[in-house]
Amino acid sequence: MQSRNKILDDISQLMTNAMGVAHGAREEAETAMKGMIDRWLADRDFVTREEFDAVRAMAQKAREENEALKARLDALEATTKG
Repeated sequence: MQSRNKILDDISQLMTNAMGVAHGAREEAETAMKGMIDRWLADRDFVTREEFDAVRAMAQKAREENEALKARLDALEATTKG
């Protein structure tokens, strides 16, 4: 009976070690995959949300300024024609 318990203990220890190795391999694979994705995204020249929002705000401001200038120009043309 003692040898049977020893075999079960050995199998249990082997399984525990295998689980530890599998967990370590999984973490290593996740780290490698994250690194690959980060490098791929960096190579694509994507902009951050903050950069996008800043450019969008600049475009909106330029559009508003153009509309104001067009209104002034229209008013000046109306006064010179009439």
